[in-house]
Amino acid sequence: DGMLKHKGTYEIIAPEDIGYERSNEAGIVLGKLSGRHALRKRLEELGYELDNEQLENIFWRFKAVADQKKRVTDADLRALVSDEVFQPEVVWKLHDLQVTCGTLGLSTATVKLIDADGTEHVACSVGTGPVDSAYKAVDLIVKEPVTLLEYSMSAVTEGIDAIATTRVLIRGENSHTSTHAYTGETVHRTFSGIGAGMDIVVSSVKAYIGALNKMLGFKEEPSVKTPAKTTTVSV
Repeated sequence: DGMLKHKGTYEIIAPEDIGYERSNEAGIVLGKLSGRHALRKRLEELGYELDNEQLENIFWRFKAVADQKKRVTDADLRALVSDEVFQPEVVWKLHDLQVTCGTLGLSTATVKLIDADGTEHVACSVGTGPVDSAYKAVDLIVKEPVTLLEYSMSAVTEGIDAIATTRVLIRGENSHTSTHAYTGETVHRTFSGIGAGMDIVVSSVKAYIGALNKMLGFKEEPSVKTPAKTTTVSV
């Protein structure tokens, strides 16, 4: 906060005076000791204008990452903002997740979700891997038949402690279709979800729940039944 108000409070020599450039306007490297003012300032420099509630939610996510990493990069911050702010309206929210996997037996996942009314729901399932078992446990709670069309994951930063971003694409099996007004084509809607976190299973489940929330919150458009070829539209 002192650096933001007046850099000379802590800087004996400005980096520009000896030929160096600041990595950002404030010249602050974000880490586990950084506070809300430093985080807000850097997010503003990256183009994000967040309200107090959004900043508070991201701040605690930021502190959790900073506790495990020496330095939190801009890519980390973008992933956290995308995961925390740009999400669909909450129908289901991940509360707890526990997985067991390895070579000694079947992968098992226990998932606790919270619905829009604040009620907790718990389910346990087995699968071919930790993500598969977690998704099946989510399906037992949500009870909405879907098909997983795409699953991809990428690390937004380097190193073993990188934040992983997961993207999924699903298609609902119940009436998520409409008819194109001009061509008469039957459109099967798909829904995407994105999740981020240092735990790849957690980020995968958050992405899956995000896609489910989009699908459950989707309002069907009126359609005319016209036999025609089929296309797919992503949401």
